[in-house]
This record gives sequence, C-alpha cells and structure tokens, in this order.
Amino acid sequence: MSSKKVLIAAPRGYCAGVDRAIITVEQTLDLYGAPVYVRKQIVHNKHVVEDLEARGVVFVEELDEVPVGSTVVFSAHGVSPAVHAQAAQLNLKTIDATCPLVTKVHQEVKRFAAEDYQILLIGHEGHEEVEGTAGEAPDHVQLVDGLDAADSIQIDPNRPVAWLSQTTLSVDETLETVHRLKKRLPLLMDPPSDDICYATQNRQVSVKAIAPQVELLIVVGSANSSNSVRLVEVGLDAGAKAAYRVDNAGECKTQWLAGVSTVGLTSGASVPEVLVEGVLDWLASNGFNDTEEITTAEEHLIFATPPELRKAQKAAKN
Repeated sequence: MSSKKVLIAAPRGYCAGVDRAIITVEQTLDLYGAPVYVRKQIVHNKHVVEDLEARGVVFVEELDEVPVGSTVVFSAHGVSPAVHAQAAQLNLKTIDATCPLVTKVHQEVKRFAAEDYQILLIGHEGHEEVEGTAGEAPDHVQLVDGLDAADSIQIDPNRPVAWLSQTTLSVDETLETVHRLKKRLPLLMDPPSDDICYATQNRQVSVKAIAPQVELLIVVGSANSSNSVRLVEVGLDAGAKAAYRVDNAGECKTQWLAGVSTVGLTSGASVPEVLVEGVLDWLASNGFNDTEEITTAEEHLIFATPPELRKAQKAAKN
C-alpha cells in the first residue's frame, strides 16, 4: 500500500440548485435552439460556462445586450425586481433559474420590509446574489460585509432590525458576524430559518472532517465561486497545513506535494465531477494512488425546473 494517500470529501460538487440551473439552460437550448441568452454566469464555474458557450449560449452582463424579444435565463444567484421589470420592458421571454434557497431569502426580505424592519444582510459586496437580494427592498437593506462592518453599522433605534445572509458564506464566519452584531444590537431578530444553504454547510462540514488529517487540501472551484473560496479558508482554519483553490488539474503544482503524505480533495457546489477526477488523475501520476472517500452527509434533494420552462415544454408538445 502506498504511503501517499488522498482523502476525498463527500458531499462535494454540484448542489441541487446548480444542477437545476444548468439543466434549465440545456433544456431551454433544446426547446428554442441557439442562441439562448443568460444574464451573468449561470453558475460560478469557468468550465461550465465555457461548455455552454460552445453549445450556443450567450452570456451577457446586462439585459440591454439581449436582442428585443429574445429568450433570457436568469442565473442561479437571483435578480432584483428591477431586472424583472427591465426584461418586461424589453419584451424578453424570461426563464428564472434562481436557486429556490435564494428565492427563500428574497421572500424573507420582502416579509421583513413589509413590517418596516431594518434588514442587515450579511454578505460580500458586489456578489450577484447580494445585489439581487438587496434589490428586493433597497431602502430597508444594509450590507454587512465582514466583522468590521458589524462593528460600525448604524441603525435607527426606534425601528425593529433583523439579519439575513448570503447563502454561500462560511457558516462560522456568518455566526461570528451575528455574534458581533448581537453584542451591539441585543434585540436583533433572527431569520425564520438558517439562510446558509444546506450544500454550503455540508461541504464545509466534510472539509472540516478531513482537514486535520492532511498536509495539503486542494479545492476545485473557480475564483468567483464564493463557496469554493470559503472552502479553502475553512480547511485552513480546521487544520490543513496548506490549501489551494484550482479551476482544474492544469493549475496544480508539483511543488505543493513536497513532504506531503496525505492530500485532501473537495470541490465547490458549482463544480462538475469530471474536474475532480482530473485532479485525482494528476495526484495518481505523482504517486498518490491510495484514495478514501470520507462521507459526512447524504444529499438527495432535487429541485424541479422553473415552471415557465415546464409550461413552454408542454405547449411545444401540443
């Protein structure tokens, strides 16, 4: 038996929301043919985006890049009501692939805003999910980006205040931010349920299980994938001696393996398994042939495709 070992975290890779979003784009292509337009990246993974582009998907930053009357898919990260309104003005046929767990946070924003709560949204400035969520009630939402922001946020003491969060954050980081907020704001209202997505939590738990046992942790995921970037941080905090994020095996460096006997491997929630297999092949070529999967949770959740897509598919059959 080789002394060089790979511990593979499970669960890893695609979550239900990502799977649904990609299937939605593929089925929209099948239904309408190319080009199909997608606002922003459907999910934050370079490989997925390039694969869909090769099949006729056109990714745009904003809707004014989409020809009037065309079909456009909204990404898994969600959009604000202003984007929906702009799509209607441009007579665009829209298919909303927003992850249902993100939609849940949007509903929470609307409910708190209707009751005139001040809403502290824990998340990263500029992230598409944060922009879409805050856009549900911009006059009520303040972004809390990090612990320093938690210490400096200003609220009206005469109005109730609640917190919500971006779904792809580090669980520990979010709880620490909430703890800091509650020190200053003891009446801060919790959301009706945990906003951190089940898949984000599960992937972080699985990394925590393997990190103390490895000298090197490799996280497969793109640089703009918030949950992938968090996995590197979680791994280091949990005891991995070193941790790196790579888009694919081509970004792995042999010098990382110097003095390493056990490597940990995982992937973010928008990463196809073929990219993990590529890293496993690279590790095997460097003597790491002994692999063991460490499973900390089973995932069986499946989300139905968007109702507007199912309706169009039904109409096309009749």
